[in-house]
Amino acid sequence: MKQRFTALSLLAALAVVACVAGTALAQEDTMPARPMYGHLKPVLRTDIKTPATPLTTWNGSFTYKNHTYKYNMVGTTPSQGASTTIPVFIIPVKLSYVNSHGTQAFSPNQKLSNGQTAIQNTVASPIFQTGVDFVSNGTDMGSTQYIDAFQRGNFWGTVSTHTGYHLLLGTPKVLPVLSLTVPTADGKVGTEFGVRVGLADINWFDAQLQAYITGHTQIVPNSLPIFVTYDAYLTSGGCCIGGYHNAMGSAAAPQAYAHFTYINHAGAFSQDVSALSHEVGEWADDPLVVNTNGNTVACGILEDGDPEEGFTNFGGFPYTLGGFTYNLQDLTFLPYFGAPTSTSVGGSLTFQGNPFSLTVCSQGG
Repeated sequence: MKQRFTALSLLAALAVVACVAGTALAQEDTMPARPMYGHLKPVLRTDIKTPATPLTTWNGSFTYKNHTYKYNMVGTTPSQGASTTIPVFIIPVKLSYVNSHGTQAFSPNQKLSNGQTAIQNTVASPIFQTGVDFVSNGTDMGSTQYIDAFQRGNFWGTVSTHTGYHLLLGTPKVLPVLSLTVPTADGKVGTEFGVRVGLADINWFDAQLQAYITGHTQIVPNSLPIFVTYDAYLTSGGCCIGGYHNAMGSAAAPQAYAHFTYINHAGAFSQDVSALSHEVGEWADDPLVVNTNGNTVACGILEDGDPEEGFTNFGGFPYTLGGFTYNLQDLTFLPYFGAPTSTSVGGSLTFQGNPFSLTVCSQGG
């Protein structure tokens, strides 16, 4: 299910199940939590000087039912058989809540049961590290990062003969913690999916991320900054948002960025890096959010993770690397959005072939 948000308010037509009720700072869960991913309207301006380091992207198109749909994706066109590496910054976000229990904090730098922090587990995950030999629909995509394996499968009709194509993420550079005290009007501590979590309004939260990016000049448009919260969900009239990606700054060369939450509880929505795999997969296929706001696809929007979130384990599949089992969400290939089945590996609609009952746009975009 896709929830659309403006930078300041929800669209009036959005219907969600509220999970925040009663007095501010109450810690009871009053309604079932609902898995969601957010979408904000990019904040782009024409009065800002164009940066010298735009993100590397390429343009493509396909025809479905006599209509041509255009898209913009990260990297170089697969037919060039070239490899692209995108620099990555990781920003830990510590959320603090002052209430009758004192100050409660949720930090991704907290040590976990494996002796590592959520940040360390994230950096060591198959999103950034090689070591997993990914197979999609019976075909070996190679020992590589997950999003690279996904994009290779996405365009296997071309990549199978242009094998040098890769979309890789550079070794993340961890930047200073963004410490936020959530105002009582914008969040509280609650229990969702059986987990004690911090809750924060997505519009308030996004404003903090944009201010952080503006204040750190090393973050430039050819990179991807990723903000990480821990045991926390975003809200906007309802709960629970596991992550989102957006763009800001110069209209000519926007700065893409993403957020995900690392939930340290087996079986919960956004478990470990599942929301990260969702958001980075969607960033790869729609980095500057032009495929959602302007260009469209047959489903209306090109969000390759959303059609999977309602399935078993929220679309996640286990992969073990470095002794830790990560949950990576399945992602939909371009044929799901109406492209010819010759585009993807085996003509499949998803990386995992999950589920086989999917048809073009059957779960929305």
